[in-house]
Formats: sequence, structure tokens, C-alpha cells
Amino acid sequence: MKHTDAETRAVNEAAQTAQKSGWTQAPERSNMLALRFICFMALVCGRHVTRLLLPPISLYFLLFAPVPRRQIKRYLFRAIGPHAGWVDGYRLLHAFSSTVLDRVYFLRGRMDLFKLTIEGNVPLETEAAEGRGAFLLGAHVGSFEVMGACKHQTQQHDLRLAMLMYPDNAQRITAILNNIAVPQMRPHVISLGRPHSMLALRDWLDGGGLGGMLADRTLPGSEEQPSHHRGNNIVLPFLGQPATFNDGPFRLAALLRRKVFFMAGLYGGGARYDVRFDPLADFAEPAADAADRERRIRAAVEAYVARLEALCRAYPYNWFNFHDFWLEDAA
Repeated sequence: MKHTDAETRAVNEAAQTAQKSGWTQAPERSNMLALRFICFMALVCGRHVTRLLLPPISLYFLLFAPVPRRQIKRYLFRAIGPHAGWVDGYRLLHAFSSTVLDRVYFLRGRMDLFKLTIEGNVPLETEAAEGRGAFLLGAHVGSFEVMGACKHQTQQHDLRLAMLMYPDNAQRITAILNNIAVPQMRPHVISLGRPHSMLALRDWLDGGGLGGMLADRTLPGSEEQPSHHRGNNIVLPFLGQPATFNDGPFRLAALLRRKVFFMAGLYGGGARYDVRFDPLADFAEPAADAADRERRIRAAVEAYVARLEALCRAYPYNWFNFHDFWLEDAA
């Protein structure tokens, strides 16, 4: 499906307008008291009892959070069709609240509470075992924490995963979660946008570490002067509508000459999680020239978007990107 130049320009202009506010600098909106209460309940009362709180919490946000509700409605119409209704919105919010609660148990190392299936991990383990490192690109789909937890279910128990992120807009949440995490489950974070970020990432990968990043949000920065991790915005069809994706993570992988894998920790209801890894791109071999590098980066972004779209259709209640993804409010 191709889009006209006018449509592409409109989406790009909306993206630039949205980036002026900068989601990486947005203040935390979570209620810290509520988060602490949920963590307390999870640790004291256990998962089964605490899950009884999820239906009223999900219903509350469905009824009294109009902005996320509007974005959820737009997404569900595109993922499952115009028949999507209030029940579908509730199911999505309940799945989201379930993964938030389960973060506590993943960080506590309570893998005995869950039923995990893992697919596609062997090529990834090979890269780590041979000391090359690799990039894992995911999205706001399912659970990221299950990625770190699943290393205890693989043959390579010493897999090292670092989260590549902008931590400034979630410092208090991160601090609370780090306080409840057991040492071996506490995530290693490489902060992007810092003077030594590139060196820290390169050293981590050279030691066989994996770098995980959520790549379904456009990154703030200059279109005219893209940096290694704040690249160009690309407009691609996604769930039937043009959407903006950033090629910065792929440019970073190309610069450091690493393989890229798609990752997803999909919530299957109850205590079930399906963890999947799929090869996306191989930048280990240098590009023939600049044109070849750009072609390979573009192909990798398109493969990422196609994989993300397929997962959204197969697991529609795992999409937790509750902002104006298609930039319709900005337009």
C-alpha cells in the first residue's frame, strides 16, 4: 500500500509537531502511592490475591482516562476491525495491568509462577556465546521484563541484557522497581543521550552482551542532522494507516556492525507468556557503499514494521502504546 506525497508530508509535519514536546522529557504521570501500594500487595498477598484488583483498575481507566481510551479505540479499530468495542478495550487494559503486576514477580525472580514458551533463542544465544553481542529491538507490546527473566529458561544462563533507554522521564518508577528487584534480576541500563553512551554500548556488546530497545516511538532530534541513535523518521503503512518510525536503532546497529533480532514477550492470559526472537537484519558485514548501507537500513525498518503489524493482528490485546501513535491529534 503506497501513500501520496501529501500524506507523507502531513505525517512528517505531525511528527515534528509532536516531537517539540519530547516524550523523552515528559514528566511521570504514574501515581507513586498507587504503584507502591500495588508492589506492597504483590509482595505480601501474592499474585492470585493481587490480581483481584486488576478488573476494577482496568475498568476505572477505561471509563475515566479519555485520552488513552481514544488511542486504544483507534488502535483496536485497525487491529481487529470496526466491530471493536468496550469489551475489547477492557481486555487490552486488563492485559496491560497484568503485565505491570507481573513485573514485580519477574524482578523478584519468581519464575515458578509462570508458564513460559521461548522460540527463536538459539541464534541469539550463539551470538552471545561467541562474544559478538547483538541488538534486540522490541515494541510496547507485551512485557519487556520477561525478556530478562527468560534467560533462566535458556541453555545460556549467563545471557546479559542491557536496556537502552532514555531514563529521565521514568526515574521514580525505575527506582521503585529497582528496590524490589533481587540483585541477579535487576536490569542493567545504558542511558542514551549521554556523552559516553556509545562507548558504554560498544564495550557491552564486545563482551557478548545484548542491547534491548523499544523501537516503536519516534525519537526527538533533528531531521536534518540525524545522529547515530536519533536517525531519520520514515513513514510506512502500519495497520492500514501511514505511521512514523525512526531508523536510529538500525543505524546504531549498522555503525557497530551487529545483528538485529526482533523480540517480543507476549502475554497469553493467566500466567502464560510467549517469548519470541526473530532475525531482522545482519549488519556484521560492512556495506559496499553509502547507498547499500541506506538500502539495508530501510529494509530492516520495513521488516521490523511488518513483524510488529503481524503480532498486533495475532495478539491485539498486547499493544500498550497508549499515545497518539498515528499522530492524528497533532495533525
